[in-house]
Amino acid sequence: MAPSCHDLKMPKLNLIDTSRPKGGETEKITINLGPIDLGQIDLLVEEGFYSNRTDLIRTAIRNQLAVHAQVVTETVTRREMVLGLQHFSRRDLEAAQAAHEQLDIHVLGLASIAADVPPELAAATIASVVVLGAFHASPAVKAALAGRIS
Repeated sequence: MAPSCHDLKMPKLNLIDTSRPKGGETEKITINLGPIDLGQIDLLVEEGFYSNRTDLIRTAIRNQLAVHAQVVTETVTRREMVLGLQHFSRRDLEAAQAAHEQLDIHVLGLASIAADVPPELAAATIASVVVLGAFHASPAVKAALAGRIS
């Protein structure tokens, strides 16, 4: 007899900091395709190979990224980038300021600066921002860093 849900011990829940972006968030992109390519995609969806157009396109992109994974890894290492998610809280930037440090943010993935970071603090502590992917920060912080974002 299988145990019921009342017999199983529930794992301890960890609270998630909702002010920090989650790794599973997505960014929207737009692509232009010719009618023949689009028709072929629709045919594969209709035949059940993919659940929708987005599923096929994501699969194709992931397959190409897998083909080039070694190049990506080598380039990330050579360019000394963080691969994945890098989040900077107000506390992080205040600590950098107290230590008289300037941060160079180099990320392949998602870089984010907490919403409560004042533009003056960001400008005082961030020397440069290079992000291949997405950069999330308040409009005021982005404006303060405008000359340092590439």
